Amino acid sequence: MLLASVSFGQHPNIVIIYADDIGFGDVSCNGNRSVSTPNIDRIAEEGCRFTDGHSAAATCTPSRYALMTGEYAWRKKGTGIATGDATAIITPERVTLPSVLQKAGYRTSAVGKWHLGLGTGVIDWNRPIFPGPMEVGFDECFIIPATGDRVPCVYVENHSVVGLSANDPIHVSFSGPVGDEPTGLQNPELLKMQWDHGHNSTIVNGISRIGFMSGGKAARWVDEDMAEVLTSRAVRFIDQHVASHKKQPFFLYFSTHDIHVPRAPLPRFVGTTSMGPRGDAIAQLDWSVGEILRSLDQHRLKQNTIVIFTSDNGPVLNDGYKDDAVEKIGNHRPAGPWRGGKYSAFEGGTRVPFLVRWPAKIAPGSVSEALICQIDFLASFAELTGEPLPPGSGRDSQNLLRTLKQEDRNGRDHLVQQAGAISLRQGKWKLIEAHSGPALSRQVNIETANAPELQLYDLTTDPGETRNLAEANSARVAEMQGLLKKIREN
Repeated sequence: MLLASVSFGQHPNIVIIYADDIGFGDVSCNGNRSVSTPNIDRIAEEGCRFTDGHSAAATCTPSRYALMTGEYAWRKKGTGIATGDATAIITPERVTLPSVLQKAGYRTSAVGKWHLGLGTGVIDWNRPIFPGPMEVGFDECFIIPATGDRVPCVYVENHSVVGLSANDPIHVSFSGPVGDEPTGLQNPELLKMQWDHGHNSTIVNGISRIGFMSGGKAARWVDEDMAEVLTSRAVRFIDQHVASHKKQPFFLYFSTHDIHVPRAPLPRFVGTTSMGPRGDAIAQLDWSVGEILRSLDQHRLKQNTIVIFTSDNGPVLNDGYKDDAVEKIGNHRPAGPWRGGKYSAFEGGTRVPFLVRWPAKIAPGSVSEALICQIDFLASFAELTGEPLPPGSGRDSQNLLRTLKQEDRNGRDHLVQQAGAISLRQGKWKLIEAHSGPALSRQVNIETANAPELQLYDLTTDPGETRNLAEANSARVAEMQGLLKKIREN
């Protein structure tokens, strides 16, 4: 299908909707029959559904780092899952996706989960906090510092905690208790959601968290309101931008908290699915996506706005709270046909929903098997805007603009995937390096792919990664090991 020629006086707007812990099979356009996601599906129906699209890692912080910088997170120390009081992982001098777009004339906003650290040294949450999103390319931000299950449980707007009273200062610790706040370990009778593992410290809003916090009572979020608060801020950015900056393109990085734990959806979504809070949170996420699309429609921005829906890593059921995610899963397969999930080097760890809509350039209802990764956004959008990347920046990002526009059907030649073990995808082949550690993460009941021997799989004939072909394909193994060595030495 050939699209009509469309002429615009500016670069396209860009909206990245970055979901949290959504597996390949958690959206109905990829096979979910237990929860309907019509708004997410609409992006695929009006654009392209990539079936081999990936996050750069099987956990959140390294995936976000790679998306922003165009660099594999395993190249940089300190990019593991960040604590709630982690200092800024991306420093102000780094070239980032938002800084490139900002230089190209875009107005940029980050709304939602950050989880890339803030500030330097010991963070004082009662004073201006920087560096943060605004020092790496965003004109404004409204974020949660880390995750919903970690303290501090507050929103940060630009450089300050929202709603903080000077008479009730915040104190945060990940090494021991601060103040006399009750904890999930010592006060289980105060909980409205029971913890299962690792989430038994300070209780906020009836839910115990990772880490300790005191003070900031007026600033603390209510989990059941979070999706509405974040979605309304994302829509508000679009509305205000159109009102004040009509001739300027915008970039919105909308990083939802759904469906990460603790799963406490808006009351109107509770009980709307058969899968308990996890399913209800998927329905809530779909509503959030619908609100963004509705705003674009209202302002007649659909035609020349790139909308991308994807996730930071694969799925997990019990990730620290007793919320019936395991008990009510039924026949649903969160990772679709792929093995593993969050934390895993198997395909389910990084192969995630990857939907792209751009009506001016992408034919509706397209499906692509091209290998593509979120790490490629930096080089691709630099090409789109004509902004050259300085030498040394975005070293692992590839310009796949033609792949996004369906002009190229191949995508990447290879991709390094990060979990406990490092793996390499090349065409139909998947090589997983030998790695010590348990083969099963018992806390979350996910296969890690850790094994003392190399693993090689043919994903075309064995998408479930069940038949290790390494011994019978020594030449292929040697070739892929050589490529991995070359990538590491780059």
